[in-house]
Amino acid sequence: MAKRPSPNVLNRAWNAVWRPTAGSLRLLALLGVLGNVAIVVSGGAVRVTKSGLGCPDWPRCSGDSLVPTHNPEHHVLNMSIEFGNRLVTFVVLGIGALVFVAALRLRPRRRSLVWWALAQPMSVVAQAIIGGVVVLTKLHPAAVSLHFLVSPALLVFCVGLWVRAGEGDAPPRALAGPWTRRLAAALVVACAAVLVAGTVVTGTGPHAGDAESRRYGFDITDVARVHGLLAWATTALTVLTLIVLYRTGAPAAARRRGGELAAVIVAQGAVGYVQYFLGVPEGLVLLHMFGAVVMWIAAFRLVFALRDRGPVPAAAPATAPAAAPVAESPQPA
Repeated sequence: MAKRPSPNVLNRAWNAVWRPTAGSLRLLALLGVLGNVAIVVSGGAVRVTKSGLGCPDWPRCSGDSLVPTHNPEHHVLNMSIEFGNRLVTFVVLGIGALVFVAALRLRPRRRSLVWWALAQPMSVVAQAIIGGVVVLTKLHPAAVSLHFLVSPALLVFCVGLWVRAGEGDAPPRALAGPWTRRLAAALVVACAAVLVAGTVVTGTGPHAGDAESRRYGFDITDVARVHGLLAWATTALTVLTLIVLYRTGAPAAARRRGGELAAVIVAQGAVGYVQYFLGVPEGLVLLHMFGAVVMWIAAFRLVFALRDRGPVPAAAPATAPAAAPVAESPQPA
């Protein structure tokens, strides 16, 4: 008889980490995905509100204080926005630590999941260090670009663990032909190129994070045109991939993932053109950054949908306590 989950939320949260199942580990991995999306959006809010130097020091916020304090050179709102972005990073680091503990405690232990999980807190630490470089270099655009690109790199591990926790450890079995899988891999490369070009556009445009920060010396029209051409190439590649998925009878899950990616790219392109012609308003910049990481997640989910690794391993049975020895009754003479 299956054990009913505890009605106590704290107990259920504790069990998800200390007595995890494949389902609870997958839920924790999903929280890691959402947390990293939140880092991107909160980092975008720092840029568009010119709060990049709201906390002018690192690792402290200002002077000897870890939290925002009165500073005549920085408005309290800017300090709060920048400090809030730092707090989100600590939250994601905590989630990564919990994911790693849960992967270690999972029975039977799956070594591949442990490595996927370990990469998450380590990557967040690297991101925090790069964030410190961004502050200490007074928001140099190259450092800011690298700081953003760490998030998609970290999302590779988060999405990978999210998917892997819901499947088995059998050798990968291809669910589509080599041509289809090469197209999906090319889509990931194309999406990566769009993300990199997007950071150059942002580093050239008006949202520097601070009024006195350095910018790239490119012409904004030229870099926006390059970014747009890469986006159109990614769109064409996505359409081609969708056609191949349907023409070759790919699994329904793969076709859904391809459709999701196509929908995200179309919406992302529409937001990109609208924000460009409206003079990159702050709200659309945040929406465009959110769409960028969603596009990246959708591209990786498509790649994972093109292979199968069998069912999730059965949970190790709970060991029953040993029965106490029964005293023998004395035999009659």
